[in-house]
Amino acid sequence: MQDQEFRRIGARLHDEGLVAGNFGNLSVRGPEGFHIKRSGEYLEDPGPPVLVPFRGPVPAQASREQAVHRAIYETTGHLAVVHAHPPHAVALSLVQQGPVVPRDSKGQLLCPEIPVVDGEPGSADLARNVAQALTGHRVAIARGHGTFAGGTTLEEAYLHTAAAEHSCRVLVLARQLERK
Repeated sequence: MQDQEFRRIGARLHDEGLVAGNFGNLSVRGPEGFHIKRSGEYLEDPGPPVLVPFRGPVPAQASREQAVHRAIYETTGHLAVVHAHPPHAVALSLVQQGPVVPRDSKGQLLCPEIPVVDGEPGSADLARNVAQALTGHRVAIARGHGTFAGGTTLEEAYLHTAAAEHSCRVLVLARQLERK
């Protein structure tokens, strides 16, 4: 069942342009650790996820972003995490100082403030900064890298990802129109 949900959500992320190539990853918390997409696999056909224990060595096949997912699970109550590379959110993070504040109604409802955090992909700094941001928010943007969204299910984390990208797209378009 978990394999099907990884494939379903991964396909949605891919089909909606929220990831490209083999970018991004998904994970679901379990009692002993969390299952995460295999490194290098495509989200629309990720294969069976890898179990990463909360303590002990990390399997070599696990995504390199497993440290961020681990920190999120250790710091927050989220049970699922989606990491995507939505282009408008990434672009906005490169020019935005401070959090992104959506102006559209869905964004205001689902993610009224989106923190933008710093840290190199896969680094301890990024893991700490994203986990801290997700203690009080549903989604955060890693500057120049992508979004991390938490939820009780992959579906919920996906919805936060999609809402954040929609809000960032609306902000980019509104700024373009305001300049005219």
